[in-house]
Amino acid sequence: MTELGGFQDNVARIDLSDGEVNYESIDDEDAEKYIGARGLGVKYVFEQGPDVDPLGPDNLLAFMNGPLSGTQVTMSGRIAICTKSPLTGTVTDSHHGGWSGARLKWSGFDGLLFEGQADEPVYAFVEDGEVELRDASHLWGKGVHETRDTIEEEVEGAFGKNLSIMAIGHAGENLVRFGNIMNEDDRASGRGGTGCVAGSKNLKAVVVKSGTKMPKPADKETFMEGHQQAMQAIQESEVTAPNEGGLSMYGTNVLMNITEEMDGHPTKNGVYTSGNAYNESEADRPHDLDADRISGENVRENILVDEPTCHSCPVACKKEVEVDVMHKGEDMNIRMESYEYESAWALGTNSANDDRDQIALMIDRCNDFGMDTIDTGNMLAMAMEMSEKGYVDEDVNWGDTEQMVEMIERIAHRNGDLPDGLAEGAEGAAERFDAHDCRLDVKGETIAAYDPRCLKGMGIGYATSNRGACHLRGYTPAAEILGIPEKVDPYEWEGKGELTAQFQDLHAISDSFDICKFNAFAEGIEEYVTQYNGMTGRDVTEDELLEAGERIYNLERYYNNLVGFDGSDDSLPERFLEDGIHGQGASEGEYCELEEMKAEYYDHRGWVDGVVPDEKLDNLGIDIGPGTGVSAGDSGAAAPGDD
Repeated sequence: MTELGGFQDNVARIDLSDGEVNYESIDDEDAEKYIGARGLGVKYVFEQGPDVDPLGPDNLLAFMNGPLSGTQVTMSGRIAICTKSPLTGTVTDSHHGGWSGARLKWSGFDGLLFEGQADEPVYAFVEDGEVELRDASHLWGKGVHETRDTIEEEVEGAFGKNLSIMAIGHAGENLVRFGNIMNEDDRASGRGGTGCVAGSKNLKAVVVKSGTKMPKPADKETFMEGHQQAMQAIQESEVTAPNEGGLSMYGTNVLMNITEEMDGHPTKNGVYTSGNAYNESEADRPHDLDADRISGENVRENILVDEPTCHSCPVACKKEVEVDVMHKGEDMNIRMESYEYESAWALGTNSANDDRDQIALMIDRCNDFGMDTIDTGNMLAMAMEMSEKGYVDEDVNWGDTEQMVEMIERIAHRNGDLPDGLAEGAEGAAERFDAHDCRLDVKGETIAAYDPRCLKGMGIGYATSNRGACHLRGYTPAAEILGIPEKVDPYEWEGKGELTAQFQDLHAISDSFDICKFNAFAEGIEEYVTQYNGMTGRDVTEDELLEAGERIYNLERYYNNLVGFDGSDDSLPERFLEDGIHGQGASEGEYCELEEMKAEYYDHRGWVDGVVPDEKLDNLGIDIGPGTGVSAGDSGAAAPGDD
């Protein structure tokens, strides 16, 4: 057991096959080595075995909070959902904000571990340190929003006051490989197919009912010192300052115009580096693309109706919008949150679309079906390119919003050969339709809204992310765009391997606390250490905490190595490389120097061709599993400039 502050020392292990619920303490050494949330959740998934079938009963679906979740710490409303991904085959963790992470802590739990497979649909009801499985047959086939409303009536809780509901929609039920778990008002554990795993287990929802009882810090004086320092940093940041900073004013979509202007904004399935480059080069385009139409500035000026926030967050980056749209001759009023940058890009300019209001409708549909907006938008763009090149019989036209809305519904229900193939994700669709030149993914997960021909750190970040192409494993645009912690040249590849590894380790820490990554726009390791020590009662140094982040990242890579991944899988879509399509505009002639950055990255990590050597595991104290069988003395990737 652990007596560290911030923990409830209570994890429920729920066997869905027989309905049995057991309660476990947390091993104190694990709590110290892997922190919590992401780190501890990945360890639980690892112990279940890397060889499990992601959609089989032996796969673990872990809902985990961390020692700072649900506390007074700023932006501590996060929760991690960890599992083996049915989309990539890697270990994955996907986080969402809102209040469910805090309420899970307040209800008496550090985590819920679901294994097995229920015979009939169920939902888990969590209250006062107990978990009860309830029949969900009447909820199967309902969207996320109707599911939420129905459960709210059943449990006599007040949604948004003492009740959190995490649910899947049609996509999870139909095993769409990028089906997600939706929380409260449209907060998503979006990436990696967590909802698909829940669907395979017949787990419709997790419902948490609780009061508000924040954990008290073990060392109040140290904690308050760190908390005040963090609050000051957040208030003084040009990015996070409440009601002033770019993130607070415009949400994540503050980046739309910025990446467009620097020609780092993948457009038309990544063929172009911006909408402007598309306009200058596409002679047969149906209309010009204007990224400003779907930017945070435009949204705030025209369709913003509310700015809700998550637990203990003064930034309020969520932007709730309301639009009136026409679809299939029907007038529709849509009110939803959040109009995020990645969603607007994937369903927008990357699909040759800049219809602001129709994008709101598409995001709302994805949320109700329980489907990742990034993968969905990428799959629509892939379908458009496959159609253009004649790989599929069905006509799917660039930027046709009516078709796009309809295709989202068809993917969620696997209705038709093309939607069924798209529901398998980029790798599966490419295999089915022999269209590998149209896929924009790494290890099966599609890219985000940053072009690696411009933002070189994002290139090595996509390639080496432990959960497939991901901007959130190591958010190097903080340095390449925003100058945090210092400005670096986005076009320069040298140094990006080491920079990416540093960001990856830092984010592994915040994901394991579990606090929002956006605090890293203001806070750093100093604030992290002081708040963590104050809450838990530990006395770790900055180096020791950073080593914990490195340990977590290496544990994930080790898991993936045992599955069969190595350096050959640390790749990028061909069009971003030297023999692909070079950048345009400000990125004219640029491509991503991936191999050079991989060599630098592996050297910094101490990996051999993408594999964690056994000596590295020993040095980091990772003592589970058989080891990779690789020695640090084995042949590695050549260093930059070597023959």
